[in-house]
Amino acid sequence: MPSDTPTFSNPEIDLKDKFLVDPYLNWAEGEGIPIHLDFGHDLLALETGPWDRYEARGCFAHTHGRGDFMANYVLEVPAGSKTRPIKHLYESYFYVLAGTGSTTVWSPGGETRTFEWGPKAVFAIPLNCQYQIFNGSGQEAARLSCTNDAPLTLNLYHNEEFVFDNPFVFPERVGESAHFEGDGDHVRVDRGNKLSATNIWETNFVNDLEAFKLYEANSRGKGSLTVSFVLADGTQHAHTSEIPKGRYKKAHRHAAGTHVHAVTGEGYSLLWYEGDSEFTEIPWRHGVMYTPPFWMFHQHFNTGPAPARYLACSLGSRRYPFISLRRKSAEGGGATSIQEGGRQIEYEDQDPRIHRKWLEAIKENDVPSEMGDVFDEDAIMALDPAKMTGVIQQPRSIGPAV
Repeated sequence: MPSDTPTFSNPEIDLKDKFLVDPYLNWAEGEGIPIHLDFGHDLLALETGPWDRYEARGCFAHTHGRGDFMANYVLEVPAGSKTRPIKHLYESYFYVLAGTGSTTVWSPGGETRTFEWGPKAVFAIPLNCQYQIFNGSGQEAARLSCTNDAPLTLNLYHNEEFVFDNPFVFPERVGESAHFEGDGDHVRVDRGNKLSATNIWETNFVNDLEAFKLYEANSRGKGSLTVSFVLADGTQHAHTSEIPKGRYKKAHRHAAGTHVHAVTGEGYSLLWYEGDSEFTEIPWRHGVMYTPPFWMFHQHFNTGPAPARYLACSLGSRRYPFISLRRKSAEGGGATSIQEGGRQIEYEDQDPRIHRKWLEAIKENDVPSEMGDVFDEDAIMALDPAKMTGVIQQPRSIGPAV
């Protein structure tokens, strides 16, 4: 009878090079910069190190929920400095955490496009185009968050020369010249009577997420606003959403790899798996990024006196869904109640501790609730906390605000 235990003709063979190989992680470890791993990070506070590939500084901001396809790194360009020109076969979306500067992109035809950016700008590099990032300040470093699908690309091809020195060009990915200047094309897709329409903005560069026009998305909570981006004709998805003052969004769940960046406002996010009696809490402030693990419910709360915005980047765009769960999201599954086979928890179905915790938080900030039309808030506050199921977990440490 055959044995289940493999045998090898050479017992001294180095098995780590033959089995369970992760080319992406091997590449990351070989870059020589810090690798941070946690549930989430304050990207403004992470330690960086010299990064020869960019001739700048950087670190990997890995999360437990990043999944198989997506990851994030932080690029820091010192004052008065610039990166070396670089290109790669993975898609990359940059979100400016701090600083001012510019980026030059070389198109396949040899033309160059240069655009200037500041804090809270977002831009995408067209696939395999060479680019260079310049710090426009002589006194302060510029720090950018790069959400990318390098794990997918490097693990698929497991050849670094193919990924970083590939001569193939993708002229169809470059887009219009105006797309590097903040202009774009707006498309509205009707998803049916019960769901908000999907509003899509196609471009390569968004100058300021804080001021960008958003559109009604009441299916995710009354007063919610959002817009989805198609950046550089990419397979990655990005959207930015806004939570109004005195309200919060409905909980939902999806695939792994969605990197959520807090952009404006203050508050927190709660995360839990179905059946959990405890919640994980992530603080909300500009610079914080986290990634909900696969199928983990998460919910965003505004506790401040002004609207709060966030940016989410993941695999599978509205144009190229790539995975089936992303296609179902584009079709409305992410905003359909779990009672109807979707992935969203309606307010009336949520744990009463959730609303009570939020009421206590906004009271500390002297912010009135705008959700009395949904909840009997006096009754919720009259409940005995000792008799409410479960205990909310203490907030995870994301590092100090900077």
